[in-house]
Amino acid sequence: MQERALSDSALWQLLADDVPAGDLTTLSLGIGAGAAHAHFNARRAMTVCGTEEAARMFELAGARAELLAPSGSALAAGDPILVAHGTAAQLHRAWKASQILVEWASGIATSAAAIVAAAVHEGRRLPVACTRKTAPGAKAMSVKAVRCAGARLHRLGLSESILVFAEHRAFLAEAPAETIARLRAQEPEKKLVVEVADPAEALLWARAGADVLQLEKFTPAAVAETRRLIDADGLPASIAAAGGVKADNAAAYVAAGADFLVTSAPYSAPPADVAVRLGPSAGAL
Repeated sequence: MQERALSDSALWQLLADDVPAGDLTTLSLGIGAGAAHAHFNARRAMTVCGTEEAARMFELAGARAELLAPSGSALAAGDPILVAHGTAAQLHRAWKASQILVEWASGIATSAAAIVAAAVHEGRRLPVACTRKTAPGAKAMSVKAVRCAGARLHRLGLSESILVFAEHRAFLAEAPAETIARLRAQEPEKKLVVEVADPAEALLWARAGADVLQLEKFTPAAVAETRRLIDADGLPASIAAAGGVKADNAAAYVAAGADFLVTSAPYSAPPADVAVRLGPSAGAL
């Protein structure tokens, strides 16, 4: 089973946000004590994610949950995801918040899985790395979603990797080789990544000694030109195609000679569609 990305306290907060002072409809109808069941199923094909968190939300509400599809499972339309048993009050408390979490996380995972599957050309498959451009406050689940879909993390934040943007270079008054030498001396264990805007700038920083050139919003043709320039000089820099990489163009970037792909696209994917059937159960709990 996949590990949960959210702690019990975080899941309690999701439940509290949805039910801050009791479920008024269930209370008013007087149906809360009855035995009930809830079934989650995929409406369409998806890579599911967040199911461990959803099952735990039902448990925190006092119900029992059976997880049928761990995060990362590739599901067809109609496939079961989880089943929960409890009182109607317990299931209504956890139902919608858990459904939304699974749909949102599965949307990210499904998009990431599609890009991973598409990042191949003539048998050459590239790694796909997702950026740190997650929705505010949603990093833990976003990271889980792209990882369970087979993608990697480009960087989690500013603390663990070096990526020199033009916005950094605006404060420098030195040659690229001096910048690379200073960074190499300062952080000898780190790969030095430089984002560039065109093939000529890529060649400049490759000659300066950058380990990785991040080609921001390059077309496949521009990536191919950069590859030609780097190879003609016999330079060891790796090429990361970044910005605008999606499932429908990933293969073109592989064919152009990129070494890996960097994308934020999964984070803006629409939620997946999860069907929920909630009804009374025969017999006592």
